[in-house]
Amino acid sequence: MTAEASSPDYQRIAQAIRYLEEHFRRQPSLEEVADAVSISPFHFQRLFSEWAGISPKRFVQYLTADFLKTRLAEAASLAAAADAAGLSAPSRLHDLFVTLEAVTPHEYRTGGAGVRIAYGVHQTPFGPALLAATPRGVCGLHLLAPDNPDATAALAALQKSWPGASFEPDDAITAPLVAQAFAPVAGQPLHLLVRGTNFQLKVWEALLRVPTGQLVSYQHIAQAIGQPKALQAVGSAVGANPIAVLIPCHRVIRKEGVLGEYRWGSATKKALIGYEMAQAERQAAQLA
Repeated sequence: MTAEASSPDYQRIAQAIRYLEEHFRRQPSLEEVADAVSISPFHFQRLFSEWAGISPKRFVQYLTADFLKTRLAEAASLAAAADAAGLSAPSRLHDLFVTLEAVTPHEYRTGGAGVRIAYGVHQTPFGPALLAATPRGVCGLHLLAPDNPDATAALAALQKSWPGASFEPDDAITAPLVAQAFAPVAGQPLHLLVRGTNFQLKVWEALLRVPTGQLVSYQHIAQAIGQPKALQAVGSAVGANPIAVLIPCHRVIRKEGVLGEYRWGSATKKALIGYEMAQAERQAAQLA
């Protein structure tokens, strides 16, 4: 099972991010990165800026350890201010676009028996993705490798998570959901249906409260759910997130400013973080 069409632009973006990741210590020039992805420097600068809204140089600055640690410090300040105001989280902005529902105890025990799941592979700003949805909401969003958009393994993992459910391909159902996932519309929340333990649900709900362009540590999430010592369990729950982007596990990094692992690849995590920081910066500039 492959994507309907390749995404050569994002393939080159991902290749460039991987190249920058591998050679970050010597900070390669624009010309060198462009050569690594086999296009002219002018074309690469334009391509990257059109995708991210910022230059490649600015994008890389977002991903330095010092900058990331600054973002974590900001998150701690936001959390402290929220606590002082009697709020449960620094931001509920994401909740305007996403609502989260858990399966019933019976559905959890039976692996989703009786649940119908439609699925399809579609293009996104981050390459091809497999989206799966029930009549009650999106239950899976897996980002596929841009240079190998085969969804067979992703679908098998989804079926393993919902062994009692029935699956059928239906692009008519999944295409508009993908469009809404990557271009949310105010007043039209996207519903999610997840199958997980009570602990996982608490972690995933906490992730929904992390604003776009902001980062948190595993410690922040552990404290947010009232279990500050459960760092390993929090890490496992973050890694088990079945719905990429919409449940923003990519916004969790290590307290040292290290991005850490990501289920869908480190280059994709960097792309998501840099892209969202650029969005947040543009919105802040418009409001200033």
